[in-house]
Amino acid sequence: MHIPGVFLIIALGASRANARTCTIKPLGHSQSDVSQIEAAIAACGYGGTTVLEAGEYNITRKMHWDLANSHVDLHGSLNFVFDLEHWMDPASTYRVIFIQSQASWFVVSGHDFTIDAHGTGGIVGNGQHWWSWYGNATRLDGDGRPVSLTLSHVARGTVRDFRVDGPPFWCNAVADSSDVLYDGMTCVSENADETWFGQNIVWNTDGIDTYRSDNITMLNWDITTGDDCLAIKGNSTNVFAKNVTCRGGTGIAFGSVGQYYQLPDYVDNVVLEDITFVRPDAQVQPLMEHGVYFKSWTGTRIGFPPTGGGAGGGRVSGVVARNVNLDQVTTPIQVYQTNLGHPGDKPSKLQFTNLTFTNWTGTAQTSTVVDLECSTAAPCTDLTFEQINIAVPGDQVAEFACVNVASVAGVACGGWVPFPHRLSFF
Repeated sequence: MHIPGVFLIIALGASRANARTCTIKPLGHSQSDVSQIEAAIAACGYGGTTVLEAGEYNITRKMHWDLANSHVDLHGSLNFVFDLEHWMDPASTYRVIFIQSQASWFVVSGHDFTIDAHGTGGIVGNGQHWWSWYGNATRLDGDGRPVSLTLSHVARGTVRDFRVDGPPFWCNAVADSSDVLYDGMTCVSENADETWFGQNIVWNTDGIDTYRSDNITMLNWDITTGDDCLAIKGNSTNVFAKNVTCRGGTGIAFGSVGQYYQLPDYVDNVVLEDITFVRPDAQVQPLMEHGVYFKSWTGTRIGFPPTGGGAGGGRVSGVVARNVNLDQVTTPIQVYQTNLGHPGDKPSKLQFTNLTFTNWTGTAQTSTVVDLECSTAAPCTDLTFEQINIAVPGDQVAEFACVNVASVAGVACGGWVPFPHRLSFF
């Protein structure tokens, strides 16, 4: 079988007879590589191996890989050629992420596969063009800027040693999937345009957003961003993240949740372990707002998604954040339930409960180490703080602020008390 641009090799092995290997290399000379990549995936993406040799592959249109019982060796970079008019046309992207109607230019689906980028391959998103074009204007979710790598309807998939440079929007998304392992992920969203030095123009460059997915593991991540390092969104369960470095941005977010009326969000059993937050050079990116924070919409529906919403219910529970080191983080731990709300909105009915924070060290930029602003309709319950040793500026005293917190262990509003003393606040 002859496939243009694809070398088809029949590899007979003891473990998998008749397994196929398709090997391609960049066409070069500004030619689009999408057709030859799609041909290789079609030929070897089911039960075989696809090898993309080193070099830069020009990606000029949306691309979908459907993989099953297969392996992809991505030694080169997928260069999503900057063409604002093309990519912002809804017909040029996939809309497989339900929440906020996000766009994706590269979608992977299927089961029992591995994509190994070997630390040399990944995606070139040409984000600087996008960031400079937007300047520091407010960006709205669902405005059409594409997610760089989207896993949609995946079962038992692995992405290993992958790099994304300059994502225009979210670096990764995993939606409607289960049993996914990311082992080694680097995302770099770092402004180099002198016009915007000292400002954050890389909003919405989240490291990943998880949605309606179960058993997601993230190991060995390094994220440079102006927004959420990791965002655990609605109906994400059994999530484990270990050895994650967050450089700049707004921290690790739970939410926002409660955006969709009559579509409750449940987040359960999330463990964050060995996490480091690093404040970058302020000239390049001035934010390092949180360590871990939780946010929900109010109980009033204002407009409709993707940019409006609210009044959704649900629960976030079983969250553990341990072994966390902070470098000049503004507010290390925060809960607020008025995301994009208005004065007079009804209180959120979504509850945050059973949250544990253990072995936190490092420095904060303000005296408020913990800020809990929970809802009168669903007070926060069963919050536990252990070994919180965060230094605050100068002679200031570390403060713990709470509103509508029903039960907390390890701290008291207005100051620290030795664990396991337990107090209740209403």
